[in-house]
Amino acid sequence: MSQESTIFCKNGGCTAKLGPDILSHVLKQIPQGNPDKDLLVGYHHSDDAAVYRLTEDLAMVQTLDFFPPMIDDPYLFGQIAATNALSDIYAMGAQVKTALNIVCFPEQMDLNILGKILLGGSEKVAEAGGVLAGGHSIHDEGVKYGLSVTGVIHPNQILANRQSQIADKLILTKPLGIGIICAANRMGAASTASMDMAVTSMTTLNRYASEILKKYRVHSCTDITGFGLLKHLDEMLDESHSAIILSESVPVISEALDYAENFFLTAAGQRNRNALANKVQFACQNFAMEELLFDPQTSGGLLVCIDPEDAPAALRELNTLSLQSNMIGEVVKRSDYRIKVI
Repeated sequence: MSQESTIFCKNGGCTAKLGPDILSHVLKQIPQGNPDKDLLVGYHHSDDAAVYRLTEDLAMVQTLDFFPPMIDDPYLFGQIAATNALSDIYAMGAQVKTALNIVCFPEQMDLNILGKILLGGSEKVAEAGGVLAGGHSIHDEGVKYGLSVTGVIHPNQILANRQSQIADKLILTKPLGIGIICAANRMGAASTASMDMAVTSMTTLNRYASEILKKYRVHSCTDITGFGLLKHLDEMLDESHSAIILSESVPVISEALDYAENFFLTAAGQRNRNALANKVQFACQNFAMEELLFDPQTSGGLLVCIDPEDAPAALRELNTLSLQSNMIGEVVKRSDYRIKVI
């Protein structure tokens, strides 16, 4: 494939994240300080949010997320950015309580645009059952928006990202393809239907899937964002576990496969591929599907490791929601691969 035939679309949303290799290198240099027995989840395993125990029955969950626009509509951008930030709370199995706006905005730009962004965000906080309690803004050359979110959970109910068990089934609660579709859209190549589907996915709170999953024996959970499905799955596996992914079972926005075949690629997706170069084995040759598995998702779905006996019932209930979920693989005993795609 020639350089001329490949489009690397530098986009907003979660494609704006620093690459996983760069981020890991920097975090290793930060002193961890004295251990605190009440810090139940920190940044050591790349989890979705921090969890701090306040009492024997109550822990506080904290996260923040913000990024540049990936869509022209400021109201929808506000909804997407807020939905994405709130998702980390649901990935921990927690309940949203408060949110604070994070705003970067050019002073010379029409303030009505900022108003629409904040309106979209506030509506999603309200839908999540949270309270918008304030925020902070700065003048910047470009627009960026997101939230700092606080939630609560019982310390014994935390869904950390490294608690999987051998034979757990993997369920994904939203289809893949967001980054590639947004890349195609920036080049004027995405259909209205595919972009509408992407927006619907990005503005759908993971609250509803989380509430269903609380009824079942879920051992581990994360949400799929800028590092793509495979890198977030990699972060869920300890040294005793591997994972098998069934590529034909992975839910996708169908037109994203066509766009990938036409090389509408994101720089973030290639960073994700490079970060996993020695960790993923592809037993099937399907370039477009590979790209979707590396594709950065903005406000993507939950990826859960669930008891195999509970997986079918949980999947049936999840598929009463508006977005497609599916069982995409399983956790197995550590092998000569970390992740195998078949």
